[in-house]
Amino acid sequence: MYAIVDIETTGGNAARNRIIEIAIFIFDGENVIDEFQTLINPERYIPPYISAFTGISNEMVIDAPTFEEVADRLEELMDGKIFVAHNVNFDYSFIKKEFQSIGRTFRNKKLCTVRLGRAIIPGMPSYGLGSFCDELGIPIYHRHRAGGDAAATVKLFAKLVERDHDNFIEYSLKRSSKEALMPPNLDRDKYEDLPEAIGVYFFHDEKGQIVYVGKAKNIKDRVGSHFAGNTNTRTKRMFLNSIHDVSYELCGNELVALLFESHQIKQHWPKFNRSQKRVDFNYGIYSYEDRNGYLRLSVSRMNPVEHALLTFKHLTEARSYLAKKVREFKLCPKLSGLQKAPRECYDYKIEACAGACCGEDDVESYNAKCQQAIDEFGQAGKSFAIVGEGRIEEESSIVLVENGNYLGFGYLHNDIQVDSPEDFKDYINTFPDNPDIQYILEGYLRKNIRDKVLSF
Repeated sequence: MYAIVDIETTGGNAARNRIIEIAIFIFDGENVIDEFQTLINPERYIPPYISAFTGISNEMVIDAPTFEEVADRLEELMDGKIFVAHNVNFDYSFIKKEFQSIGRTFRNKKLCTVRLGRAIIPGMPSYGLGSFCDELGIPIYHRHRAGGDAAATVKLFAKLVERDHDNFIEYSLKRSSKEALMPPNLDRDKYEDLPEAIGVYFFHDEKGQIVYVGKAKNIKDRVGSHFAGNTNTRTKRMFLNSIHDVSYELCGNELVALLFESHQIKQHWPKFNRSQKRVDFNYGIYSYEDRNGYLRLSVSRMNPVEHALLTFKHLTEARSYLAKKVREFKLCPKLSGLQKAPRECYDYKIEACAGACCGEDDVESYNAKCQQAIDEFGQAGKSFAIVGEGRIEEESSIVLVENGNYLGFGYLHNDIQVDSPEDFKDYINTFPDNPDIQYILEGYLRKNIRDKVLSF
């Protein structure tokens, strides 16, 4: 048994808006056996653009019942029924939120006639309710009113049931199918064909434009995670409704995936990506020589005039990294800006510092240790290749850096022997360098990685 539902609301966000009209038709697969329609007093102002769109004014709902006053009737009608709507997550999220607001739970299996339509009657010019019904010869009376749209959805659903020769509706209701979580405009087969491998994935809109780029260790799992969770927000629904296609590129390992994702975000500037659209590196580690000749390290805000040895997005990240190197090379935390003391640092007292802060560690010895630490900071001024896993077992990936400048990445068959930077250049695709890329490389090199680093 199905409860076919349509609602009108004060806005698109279930968390902030309310229902102003609801219509429910109980359908047994062949006939409507019960129905309920009513305006709802939202107990708040209906914006003019909503009134213009639906024809429902503030005056019309003054004497209408509140949701709480009709909740018993709605619960009675929908109890044990399969919740059906066109773009179901919109209607379902509002009704669930309304029940929550009066201390009740609402949980029904659901079906989306947009997704069903795409699977059962493929190839339609559009699956919007108006266009889809026109194509099937279904008239809609009182468009953008709950009763008119719900009545049309009943006829649409009846045609889908009639043409469902592959039992897609039955499959969609299985818990394992996750069909109700899928974006309304995405072909299920596109999702099912995604690989469970490392790479970069792309969401496309109806015109084929890329609206989101993401990196994943398991592409299929990560794509599926976008469809779960809270769909009550307007942004989340806009995001899901914009997804008409998904594509991907295998990368072989996480470093290449991170680099390729960054390149693609900057190339396509996707609507729903937030990170990496602007450079936001606030802190750097710098070196300088003090008046006593000691080589010092310090963390400070980025300075466009001076060259940072390493860049960081957060102060705690920068200080934590510097502290690790100070301990590793037995440098002085006071001379590195990590401690403030009038005389010797605290580490000197516990014999963790050789005493540069009080002149006991001579300049030559201390500077040699400090320079050794700087040499291990990252790729500044260095030339090297990072060799990692490829997309298939028989190949390896190559990330190439020359004189500290990132050149790009590519793939090389394991039977080919390459030893020089010039030879590596024949196998890479060049990409632009930028602070985000440097940040990715620095972060990756700071970790204990399995990839092979070849220095030149």
